[in-house]
Amino acid sequence: MIGVHVEHLTKRFVTPSRTVTPVDDLTLDMPAGSITAVIGRSGCGKTTFLRLLSGLEAPDAGKMTFTGESGSAVPRISVVFQEHRLFPWMSVRENVAVAVRHLPPHQRRSKTDAVLALTGLEAAADLMPAELSGGMSQRVGLARALVSEPDVLLLDEAFSALDALTRRQLYDEFIRIYSEHPVTTVLVTHDVAEAVLLSRKVCRLDEGRLVSQYEVPWDYPRTLSTSGLSQLTERILHEFFVH
Repeated sequence: MIGVHVEHLTKRFVTPSRTVTPVDDLTLDMPAGSITAVIGRSGCGKTTFLRLLSGLEAPDAGKMTFTGESGSAVPRISVVFQEHRLFPWMSVRENVAVAVRHLPPHQRRSKTDAVLALTGLEAAADLMPAELSGGMSQRVGLARALVSEPDVLLLDEAFSALDALTRRQLYDEFIRIYSEHPVTTVLVTHDVAEAVLLSRKVCRLDEGRLVSQYEVPWDYPRTLSTSGLSQLTERILHEFFVH
């Protein structure tokens, strides 16, 4: 498995009128095989941070290190966005298979079938995106991210567009999938309860810097009634208002 370490990471955007630094001298560890949540107010830098990890943006300073059992590695990275971004002219199976289109047909089919089974999408394989609910569409997005067997999975507000009941069902489904196939995961979210339910570590950013970290020790699966979980959630929320 791949661990992620960022050290003094900085990203600036320069316009004629001002310079904005959404990620500012950020140092952070994301343990191999674990789920790390990154939270913060809007504009705190968490989405820019995710874009840096994914390679969609290049840092102006600092470095990102991906380390496996044999040392530094070049990881396979997959991203699940808030919007599922499915191709409307493709079936569920075809949307998932896009991520492994470089493979020979028999391998592509085998990997696609396996991840459809893992994510509970076998019965929906031939449906078109217009026939899917929001929760089902997001599950397809997750399947597409997993089919390439990534070393690092990035979730960019992946559950926030769903209604509360669907979101909770998808939390349970995601943890089931993660428990069967652990992968180093970075979850960017504005929802503190979501961060505590899903992650092993919660990292709070403010103005592009790491200001707090919280360990989440409870085993999976968790619920809002898990002893101590609501207290940690309230503690984190309280610190938003006092710092």
